[in-house]
Amino acid sequence: MADAQRNRPRFRLGLERHLQGERFQQVFPLRRHWPAILFLLVFDVIFLLPAIGTGREALQLWGAPEDLFSLVAALFTTFWLLGWSMAPLVMTAILLAMLFGREVVRVRPGLVQISLGLPLFSLQAQYEAAAIRNLRLEHPAAKSGTSWRGSHAAFAYGNQSVEFGSALAQRDVDLIRGRIEAAAGVRLGQGEAAPGEGAGLSAAASTWPGAATVAGDKRAVERAPGWQSPSVLALVAANLVVLAGALFYQWDLGRVLVLYWAESAIIGFFNLCKIGVVGRWAALLAGPFFAGHFGGFMAAHFLFLHAFFVQGPSGFSGSTDLQEVAALFAGLWPALLVLFCSHAFSFFYNFLGRKEYEGRTVGQQMHEPYSRIVFMHLVLIFGGALVMVLGDATPVLLAIICVKIAVDVRAHLRQRVAATTPDHTP
Repeated sequence: MADAQRNRPRFRLGLERHLQGERFQQVFPLRRHWPAILFLLVFDVIFLLPAIGTGREALQLWGAPEDLFSLVAALFTTFWLLGWSMAPLVMTAILLAMLFGREVVRVRPGLVQISLGLPLFSLQAQYEAAAIRNLRLEHPAAKSGTSWRGSHAAFAYGNQSVEFGSALAQRDVDLIRGRIEAAAGVRLGQGEAAPGEGAGLSAAASTWPGAATVAGDKRAVERAPGWQSPSVLALVAANLVVLAGALFYQWDLGRVLVLYWAESAIIGFFNLCKIGVVGRWAALLAGPFFAGHFGGFMAAHFLFLHAFFVQGPSGFSGSTDLQEVAALFAGLWPALLVLFCSHAFSFFYNFLGRKEYEGRTVGQQMHEPYSRIVFMHLVLIFGGALVMVLGDATPVLLAIICVKIAVDVRAHLRQRVAATTPDHTP
């Protein structure tokens, strides 16, 4: 298993370029499947038309946002467009690859690189020639995921099967093998790899830009931080600033909930940073998609919060002046700054410093902040109900802050435990 983990390809996404010391190159155009291309083109147009219309609407809304409602409408439309646009962008990229895509095999002594993409831009994977085994011709089943290739070349690399080429014959594969062996200066292996074979790959792989992060089970086992850890103390201190504002500066329920809304936005910002660390190149798609649905929800959430807890249902008007909204946030800047610093400290101290990103997936990271949103909904429903029943918001406000501190600390500790124990589900 250790040898399989060492045999990892090294990836790079960027401009197509020659290998230094390259001795062999061969281009394999991707097969054109015109029914699939036409089918994808139709769906791409179907998804593009709403995106174009929404883009025009967003430009109009941003032309003159005069009040809170128009600003929220502009934000919501923009975030919706950001999330929706990922689908046509992906389909357009796939369509271009189906029309003009190609694979390029490049070889230099000891190294084989296979690029997949367009003539000027591609995803490049590098393989140690000594670790490549069983280069062969494959005939995929009619309904398999690689049937579009037809007969193609494939080889084993660790526990992976790497495939390239389309509509090849055995003579083509034999010729490719000979040229790769001549250019790489090694004979490609057959059968199972010997113990320790290809062990030198791991050091080189770790220096390649865009290399995959090490799995969580390779991380040194360490104890999860407890109640007295610096990040927990920073989190409690930040929440105590909110409590002090409520006790000594007469922050009402509406202002405190605006603070909690802003903290949710801060959490979303740092979660976007985490997606970038975990996903790397995948974050180019996952990041905007997360920002789209999270940002759209936050925009609508603020309008709802402002209507019920800042102005009150009886006094709400969608024409609230934006200067009033800006003044509301300006009066809360000390707490906003402390909350931002608290989450920034946790990001650098725990996520980066303790390498909590190891073993994480983009999907896990995209879902992580929504537990925060669930709590905010509970606060809005039960807190608002208690205010209307009791008539005095002060006891409810103090209760909300205390419960929020307890929930925050518990959630923070559970995240640390989950990060230290990869199999643990928070």
